[in-house]
Amino acid sequence: MTFSTRNLIDNASLTRLQYLTILICFLMNMLDGMDVMIISYASTAIIKDWQISPAAMGLVFSAGLLGMTFGALFLTPIADQAGRKTLIIISALLMGSTIYATSWVNSIPKLIMLRFLSGVGIGSMLASTAALMAEYAPTRLKDFLVSTVIGGYPVGAVLSGLAASQIIPTLGWQTMFQLAGMITLASVPLIVFFLSESLDFYIKRRPANALAKVNRILARMNFGAIDQLPPAPPKQHKIAVKGLMGKEFLVPTIQLWIALFLAFATLYFLTSWIPSLAQSTGLSTKLAIYAGIVFNAGAFFGIITQGYFSNKYGLKKTIGIFLILTGVLMAVFKVFLGSDMVFWVFCALGFGIQGGFVGLYAVAALMYPTEFRTTGVGASIGIGRLGGIVGPAIGGVLIGMGFSISTNFLIYAIPTILAGVMTMFISSKEIS
Repeated sequence: MTFSTRNLIDNASLTRLQYLTILICFLMNMLDGMDVMIISYASTAIIKDWQISPAAMGLVFSAGLLGMTFGALFLTPIADQAGRKTLIIISALLMGSTIYATSWVNSIPKLIMLRFLSGVGIGSMLASTAALMAEYAPTRLKDFLVSTVIGGYPVGAVLSGLAASQIIPTLGWQTMFQLAGMITLASVPLIVFFLSESLDFYIKRRPANALAKVNRILARMNFGAIDQLPPAPPKQHKIAVKGLMGKEFLVPTIQLWIALFLAFATLYFLTSWIPSLAQSTGLSTKLAIYAGIVFNAGAFFGIITQGYFSNKYGLKKTIGIFLILTGVLMAVFKVFLGSDMVFWVFCALGFGIQGGFVGLYAVAALMYPTEFRTTGVGASIGIGRLGGIVGPAIGGVLIGMGFSISTNFLIYAIPTILAGVMTMFISSKEIS
């Protein structure tokens, strides 16, 4: 019988190595969430310190998202050529160094440049961790585990928000960036010494000493060694990009890209502007930051809940329902303004938009084969983040024009509902 890592993983209990992979990928996505949201938490302080307009801050948000798009589209192919672990290390180094350096900037152009560079690292981190987790997860748990490790993102956003609510008002926004940068850089040794490369990557890409590397991983998983690698797959040049546009993947890829574009536009409008919009309703700086915190707290539970129901009822239906209901809640947000329910509504919005949105990452991670999985995930995230660039930028213009929080939410309810409808029609046979 031909050796198959998929059969091996599917027919065994989770091993210590797999639990360690879950833990480290979850941690890296926590840092991803921290490094994405830190600019949102600091935005009101920066606007006040530098006396800049919301539209200018919208450009800063969009610069970070442009960097994420660039990283997801152009850096993630490194993972399909040099390995998932290699790119995770590169991403962490880039994120940590640029986030720390942000504490020293004193102008919008420099802030835009560093947010772009940190975005490059952030954009490639999510794609790499999602692909690695998909390759180490047994089929029966794939939807749940991929969603779970991506669930580190809102956890990082919540914890950094709690820290920001104490640090920014007392020590300044610069201190927050310094701490975030140092924490991210401190994670690099964990990746180097404790994270394992993908078995499928070694078997299908055949780097130097691939057999010895495969056997070392098999030993750590308490599996027997193999005498030789299975037959190599046929050489396919530039398969990563061509594969996405091949007959089998073209239609579902376009459907996924549209859904992600629309969901990203709403998600990053919300994550970027919720603290500022909340403050515009009369909340203090600290309470406005708490609005962002409860949004991301809801997101964590939404992601875990989505993963559970996706395993039970299928990804497409679950994600579609999450996004459509979120759009409806945004459309009626005005009803809750001024009431004690408003923080619970922020929590519910995070639950729905992030739960559905992260499910789309799982769709991308499951839809493509190992040979171009990271490229497929990265391209999907990259195209989606074009929506993420547009969302906060338009939001900054609308806020600058005096549009209220409820009017903004009503506008962004439209792409959210459309994203849910599009998700239900994704035609991939690999997705339930």
